Amino acid sequence: MTVEDIEHLRALKAALAEEIRDVRRLIEQIAEVVVADEQFAMANIDQLQAFDMAIQRADESADMLERLSNGAPAGSAVDAVRLGCVQDRLRAALKKAA
Repeated sequence: MTVEDIEHLRALKAALAEEIRDVRRLIEQIAEVVVADEQFAMANIDQLQAFDMAIQRADESADMLERLSNGAPAGSAVDAVRLGCVQDRLRAALKKAA
């Protein structure tokens, strides 16, 4: 792999991290509209928790991609993921790739 290829991958990872952050912002905007209807929100509280989980997963994914784009080793990038369910899936993916 050339230095140019490595730089392209770094830039792509950083761009993907920003794309994921944009998706998170869109989900937050949708969630704000949905929960503005208090009756609807109270009747669907369990389902609405999916918005929060999607936002958290997007944040963790974007942060991890950013760490990778900054040169962190894959294992270290995964270790810094705060959501255990996401970290477990990522560790399983690394183990499978090994």
